[in-house]
Amino acid sequence: MKWLIGAFTILATPAAAQTTPLFASDEPLKLTITGPLGDIARTAERSVEPRDASLTLGGTAETYPIKLAPRGITRRKREICTFPPLRVEFPQKPAATSLFAHQSRLKLVTHCRSSEDFQQHLLLEYSAYRIFNLITPTSLKARLLAVDYVDPQAKRTTSRWGMFLEDYDDAAHRLGLTRANVGDRVAANQLQARQAATVALFQYMIGNLDWSMRAGPAGEGCCHNSRLLAAKTPGLIPVPYDFDYSGLVDAPYAAVPEGFKVESVRERSYQGYCWLNNDVIAVAAEFRARRPAINALFGQIPGMTERTARNAVAYLNEFYAEIATDDSLRSKILKQCL
Repeated sequence: MKWLIGAFTILATPAAAQTTPLFASDEPLKLTITGPLGDIARTAERSVEPRDASLTLGGTAETYPIKLAPRGITRRKREICTFPPLRVEFPQKPAATSLFAHQSRLKLVTHCRSSEDFQQHLLLEYSAYRIFNLITPTSLKARLLAVDYVDPQAKRTTSRWGMFLEDYDDAAHRLGLTRANVGDRVAANQLQARQAATVALFQYMIGNLDWSMRAGPAGEGCCHNSRLLAAKTPGLIPVPYDFDYSGLVDAPYAAVPEGFKVESVRERSYQGYCWLNNDVIAVAAEFRARRPAINALFGQIPGMTERTARNAVAYLNEFYAEIATDDSLRSKILKQCL
């Protein structure tokens, strides 16, 4: 399978470090995870206790002992997801020659529920990461997974799509940056303008309102569904994640956050700052240049149905109509700035 990575290569930073082996390819990875998965799913809402499990790399004899635990908040609730997102920990350091070299803890995004519709929602969330990769290298990588979940107690194997997310420290190292040491909130003028403008326009593009690049929940640090990286030059660099509440993904459980005057997550509302407007106009040209590659991406994601791909492209076409010219960008989007 050929993947569109050319735009990423063009934007790569010369000083950037090498990507960890796990995220050096966009080819889907086949895995088998064996453990007490039924127990983990049933108790996820009340317990995040790690359980002993194993991970086997498909097509090889490589098997790793792992600790497996549910994670997240909303998707740990049984009424939302019958199968929670997971955290995979390697108690023993993988060998330097392993695909999992340099990995200690990984976020595994799972299918939430067993129906085919939820498989499509996961693939759409994966596409959001890939879109942002095409727009800027200052983004998290995601590795698509074909996972066989084996529960020896239930004597059952379940096969579903999933994805690993790049660790923020690994992303910072790859980009020649460091994780910023900040509290629960930062001032808007502390943000690096170009990246902040890119994030704001991207979040509008995918119809996401469930984020902040300035603040996080009390006591949980900054920021909500994004993290701040730092360089030697001034300006904090926001890098977003967790796009399941976006209009592009349109998960059944996704609700409009409090304080927004829209009726559906499919309805866009711009959350960028007015002082970023000139930078947004500049980055919009890059968004327009990436449009063919982004549209083509949806026809190349394994498991994504033609209907899902067609609907996703149609949703993004609405965005591209709004940024078709600088004047339309100003009148349709930037007039809403904060």
